[in-house]
Amino acid sequence: MMRKQEQIITADTFRFFRELARNNRKDWMDANRERYREQVVAPLRRLLDALTPAMRKLHPGFALGGRSGENFSRINRDIRFANDKTPYRSQMYLFFSRAEAPGRSGGQLYVGIAAETVTVGFRIYFESRESTLARVGIPRAVEHGLWVERQRKKFARQFESYWYSSEKGSWTKHPGWPREAKEWKKCKGWIVRKKLTTKSAARAAFAKDVGKIFRELFPLFAFSSLSSWKP
Repeated sequence: MMRKQEQIITADTFRFFRELARNNRKDWMDANRERYREQVVAPLRRLLDALTPAMRKLHPGFALGGRSGENFSRINRDIRFANDKTPYRSQMYLFFSRAEAPGRSGGQLYVGIAAETVTVGFRIYFESRESTLARVGIPRAVEHGLWVERQRKKFARQFESYWYSSEKGSWTKHPGWPREAKEWKKCKGWIVRKKLTTKSAARAAFAKDVGKIFRELFPLFAFSSLSSWKP
């Protein structure tokens, strides 16, 4: 049962990301490190705490340790191979994924907080031939095309969806879902999400709203990532 509702994300969180986007430098971050802890890290940890009971009920195998890389994205960017050399990301993610062996990344239910928008959704990426999308998600999508088509129609009106293929070494974004086996076999990423306003994220009911969206999207997570899935 989810805890008593209280405001978790505030206007200060979005203000921090707006200012970071304008001042994406180490000296600025060093001077605002305490703000980052109070206005970004602490609210996202409270959101994790608020969602944890519902997520355990949804799937007992979710990783819930609260560590960076396990439930939270990192604010620092790896700029070694990036064209954009800014050192920080002006958004952060809270995500729930199945605890898996290294190199076998799977699907995620996630909340993304940025300066002007909030996204809540499901995502899975093809990071290697050992990744869950390669081993589980794509073969199932090819085998269970009718089930996938029913889900696509179900989510089409209320959710934004897109997928990626790799074309000549670069990722190409496509609207909607892969529709045919040949498209699924090219799929490098699959995202189904809702965009929310910053105002809605600052409501006391935000954690409850996120939990509802996660329940709606859980069948996609199970389909792409869990050995126990059945059509």
